[in-house]
Amino acid sequence: MQNLKSKRFVIRKSLIGKNQIIEVTFKNGKTFKYNHDKVYEIMKDKLTSMNCFEKYKSYTSSTSVPVILRDKVVL
Repeated sequence: MQNLKSKRFVIRKSLIGKNQIIEVTFKNGKTFKYNHDKVYEIMKDKLTSMNCFEKYKSYTSSTSVPVILRDKVVL
């Protein structure tokens, strides 16, 4: 599977189970590469309680990586 390039950090219900690698380049030029399924497992409890994830079936951040992931190996 090809890497997905994005301008924002994203977790989508439609990508769960696909082992997708996502590379984000934020506006400040910093990049972050992660395995969607590993990140989902780490954030699962928080995501399922968020209205945006239930309503829009995704969570995004255009400015940075969520704090919970900053010290984790997610590739």
